[in-house]
Amino acid sequence: MNRRRAPRRISHSQRRDAPPRGEWRQRNQEQWRGQDKAQMRQVEEDDRREQHGKETVPRGICQTMCPAHELWERQTQNRLHHFEMLAGTERDRQPRADPLRAVKEYSRPAAGKDSTNPADLRPPAVLLKTVCYLIDDIAASPNLCPWTEVYGFVFDRLRGVKQDMIIQRVSGLDCVAILEQTVRFLIYASYRLCGEPLRLYDPRINDTHLQENLSWLLDCYATVTELHPNQEEFQALGLLYNLGSARATQHIMELPERLRSAPAIRLALSINRAYLERNPVRVLRLAQRLNFLQCCALHQHLVTCRRDLLLIFSHGYSSRNCRFPLDRLARLLCLDVPLTARLCQAYGVDVSQDSHVVFSKAAFTEPEQGTLHCKLYHSIVAEKQRDLTVGSIIHGCA
Repeated sequence: MNRRRAPRRISHSQRRDAPPRGEWRQRNQEQWRGQDKAQMRQVEEDDRREQHGKETVPRGICQTMCPAHELWERQTQNRLHHFEMLAGTERDRQPRADPLRAVKEYSRPAAGKDSTNPADLRPPAVLLKTVCYLIDDIAASPNLCPWTEVYGFVFDRLRGVKQDMIIQRVSGLDCVAILEQTVRFLIYASYRLCGEPLRLYDPRINDTHLQENLSWLLDCYATVTELHPNQEEFQALGLLYNLGSARATQHIMELPERLRSAPAIRLALSINRAYLERNPVRVLRLAQRLNFLQCCALHQHLVTCRRDLLLIFSHGYSSRNCRFPLDRLARLLCLDVPLTARLCQAYGVDVSQDSHVVFSKAAFTEPEQGTLHCKLYHSIVAEKQRDLTVGSIIHGCA
């Protein structure tokens, strides 16, 4: 019986073209060494790239508030702001720049433009000095007006400071000090310039930059284990400015217990809770315990709170025979009696001759856009300012 033979196995060394056993082992060893060398080269290349990436972060060497090249360029092109002109040359055909007053302006990134030249970048210490100059000598100056122009100049130059910080990846205490003063300035400006024409002040642009700087500042606080002396202040300001925001509330609730239990943050949390519960009477009552800058952060929500109060009362006291004292309503709204009557009329709430309010849910109407000026109802904030100067407010001395 014929049985099929299994195919004969031929070892590698018995193949026709196979190299001798010793040569095969040597070839394998060389291949392994080649792989090891390739891996080593890859590791060394990755290390070089990482080191190169660290070395490419530019470091500014400009020791003045405005680089010399930009100063000369803007002077020859007549692009100097009159806050930067040398005294006595303002009326000249080509005013001269004052090196002690000129500040680097913000410039948009453009193709072919080198924004990482160390000679055009200011180191952190010079950036902090620049911010202090902008606050003390420009924003807080009683001789410079109108304040809308002061705001426009300071706002643009602070954007230039932020641009230098981003390019150099600035961090540490200087970064925190710069961001703190910037956030205070933008919060104060949101209150002081409320109601100004859009060509002079755009609240949305101000809000965008305020949110960016505030977010960066809170991230700086989160990267260090030690508690910063002003962290309580800015955590509370962030929540008051973003009242009712789920994201801002969650951020506060994730803070350490010792920070979350600080008085300013506990007060901000109470106001935020009352706002979410649509309890405007409690919001306005608690707002009277805030300091001036905290009221500035909250002021944009006061119109909504007062509107909600009148709406709730229009439903709760909707009766022909019900009369609500006008002076009592004024105390609840934190306004004087004439402004309270004016606000009631804006929302269709009737005020009788004997200074009583007649609420009706059918008569309540929303005012037309542009007819209700928020600036008229700032009394709760204005009372807090008293003798505070702009410099003390922005430097946190209030």
